[in-house]
Amino acid sequence: MRKLKTTLLLFATIVFMGITQINAAVSVPTNSAKTERLSAAIEKAKTTGKLSYKELKAIAEDAKGSKLNFRDKLMLKLFGKKITKALASYGDGGKSQVAAALLCAFLGDFGVHRFYLGYTWQGIVQILTLGGLGIWALIDFIRILTGSLQPKDGEYN
Repeated sequence: MRKLKTTLLLFATIVFMGITQINAAVSVPTNSAKTERLSAAIEKAKTTGKLSYKELKAIAEDAKGSKLNFRDKLMLKLFGKKITKALASYGDGGKSQVAAALLCAFLGDFGVHRFYLGYTWQGIVQILTLGGLGIWALIDFIRILTGSLQPKDGEYN
């Protein structure tokens, strides 16, 4: 069980780093070719819902600032559809299921994911109980992954 949790945390970390780098690249207000390529990719993702591996790779290399290593390419292949979905919903203002899962995986014992989802009092209780000694955080992690734990103000984007 511990090995499985470690593996899931590793994958979540890599995905989170990729999404964070893409979000950082999106928020930079410059008129460079990189930003134009990213804007075009976001528009394509919003309209068609699909981006090719080459387009995702170009975006990731722009965000990273260098060539991708083997691990990055592998993660891009594995999570390309999820990244495309995140790009398509970028700027919608809703809560991200990926972000909630990552917060729960890394900071679940402190209830940070509950604050993110809008459940303030449950977040406070999780802080005081250390996520029910990890059991509550594990249950929340599974519920977030299955989609049964939704944001308080609606659905995931």
